Amino acid sequence: MKMDLGNWQAAGNAPDSHGAAPASGPAPGRALAIEARGLVKRFDGFTAVDGVDLSVPEGAIYGVLGPNGAGKTTTLRMLLGIIDPDAGVRRILGAERPHDVAHAIGYLPEERGLYPAMKAHEAIAFVGALRGLPRAEGQRRGRRLLEEHGLGYAADRQIRQMSKGMAQQVQILACLVHEPRLVIFDEPFSGLDALNQGKLEKMMRGLAERGTTVIFSTHVIAHAERLCDQIAIIAGGKVPFAGPVDLARDRIRPQVRLETRAAEGPWRTALPAAARHDRKLDGSSFFYFPLPDSGIEPLLRALIQGEAGILSLSIERAGLHDAFVAIAGEAAARALEANPQEEQGR
Repeated sequence: MKMDLGNWQAAGNAPDSHGAAPASGPAPGRALAIEARGLVKRFDGFTAVDGVDLSVPEGAIYGVLGPNGAGKTTTLRMLLGIIDPDAGVRRILGAERPHDVAHAIGYLPEERGLYPAMKAHEAIAFVGALRGLPRAEGQRRGRRLLEEHGLGYAADRQIRQMSKGMAQQVQILACLVHEPRLVIFDEPFSGLDALNQGKLEKMMRGLAERGTTVIFSTHVIAHAERLCDQIAIIAGGKVPFAGPVDLARDRIRPQVRLETRAAEGPWRTALPAAARHDRKLDGSSFFYFPLPDSGIEPLLRALIQGEAGILSLSIERAGLHDAFVAIAGEAAARALEANPQEEQGR
């Protein structure tokens, strides 16, 4: 018999999915790299961002998750000072004016763009110079970064001679050449193949381990689930949830997966009425249902005393996709899934 109870005690006490969104904030002892309160932005009478609150701890990997058009890019641009909010306040790396700390920030915009005639190491140095890095030092660091990330052979290749995916990798490195304290990526995985997406995830983890704060927007839940300490879910310009990924997942009651030898017996009354029942080809019975409010012990006792013949029993926490549906709603989830497939480098 296989039995995996996981962290059922904590999961069993998860808040109801209709509870209020938890307030986000830094872990004890961690300062905030980004703090925004009540950000609002309107374009020609349309409210693109409507009262967004964000708190991003220093050294965190923080995901801004939502479908295209949800307000992710507008929110990031307000944080960076590219556009000003119509209402609300923001503090970036302790400064109320983002431009005062621009030298300490790296930014990958959603619309990629490097000068096509520039060589790779020159393009990296150019972006570094915009953040105050001397040109010669930028070129030296650019060659080093390209070498470290397997692109040393392309250091003297013009951007126009590169595939879209390779050019994007160069632009990502350009965001890092001045060794920023905060890096903001807008849809960084778009245009990268699976191999380079994995390399980018590894790079993000390395940055956080060195104390750099990483914030990125995405419509791909898997990236956020693998990478993030905390997330903000944006739908329709609002943030119905901002906080630790585990708290988002705990908005949905854990699910019990049970396989028994017996199909019937007095123990069946201990299962919730909503338990889904499937009969397997080998004659065993499979049940799937939410963890009861009473926890797992009463159920275990009923199964054992009723001679159900437990073959396997596990308790599974909800994934981030299910949490997104519960928090943002079915319409937002459908919009998230309707995004076009990520483009691959040519």
